[in-house]
Amino acid sequence: MDWNLSFISEDDFINHVKATIDKYGEKLDSFDIARFNKNIIDPIKMIFDKTVYQSTWEEIVSNEIFRQRDKANNNDIGYFHQRIFEYMDNCHVPDNGTEGGWDVIFRKEDGIELPDGERVKTVYVEMKNKHNTMNSASAGKTYIKMQSQLLDDDDCACFLVEAIARKSQNIKWETSVDGKKVSHKKIRRVSLDQFYALVTGQEDALYQMCMVLPKVIEKVVREGGDEVKVPHDTVLSELHNLAKAVYEKDEDLAMAMAIYLLGFHTYKGFLNVSEEWSDVDESKMIKRIYEYAKHDK
Repeated sequence: MDWNLSFISEDDFINHVKATIDKYGEKLDSFDIARFNKNIIDPIKMIFDKTVYQSTWEEIVSNEIFRQRDKANNNDIGYFHQRIFEYMDNCHVPDNGTEGGWDVIFRKEDGIELPDGERVKTVYVEMKNKHNTMNSASAGKTYIKMQSQLLDDDDCACFLVEAIARKSQNIKWETSVDGKKVSHKKIRRVSLDQFYALVTGQEDALYQMCMVLPKVIEKVVREGGDEVKVPHDTVLSELHNLAKAVYEKDEDLAMAMAIYLLGFHTYKGFLNVSEEWSDVDESKMIKRIYEYAKHDK
């Protein structure tokens, strides 16, 4: 693969992608029916979603697995956005909780030019994945932290860098602290593309990174062997097994019944849906359900 990024080497970028995938950790473990139902799914919602969205059982189950994995993935992508700057010139990424708790520190001895033409030696960065992830209390606390930094260092600026901003921007951050509107020309709200451009001197640096990212992720996953987990989920096949065990006359209703049992296995009417389970104590019912799901009946 030809490498066209001038601000990060191919080896460094590949290593950073590997490290990000490693952060996914147990979220890449395969889902079986027990893990799928660890927090007890809402069967009625799944039935509504399948029917209203005209989805297949495969789609609705896959979507639920994706939703469960995705709940914890934002921090991993935050790692990608933050830690990539440790490979870029003039950038430093402090260990978590050190050096004032800043996510990135960008420093140039000959100065960094701000949009109004003023130059500063250092930019201290607080990174957020998305523009709407801070409530008013969190925003106020972050702004006060930035004000304090300006008092300590009059040759700096502070940026709130948003990976997913409403639009491309590098503007004064206007927010409220204790009910009072505040702003300062050296406290700025900056979209990720604008920060990439400032750091690299290349206007479309983020775009160029995004263009190579899919192939690099694919390469890392393909060549990673045992070092890169690839999930092999068995939930759908286990639900089919359970469906055949509880209701054979109507395949679609049988799958619905299998879904119902995950959430309603101790509820009246569902407990004895199979004659074979009529003498099973309700406290052991979910264990029996998982046993049936594991084997093709």
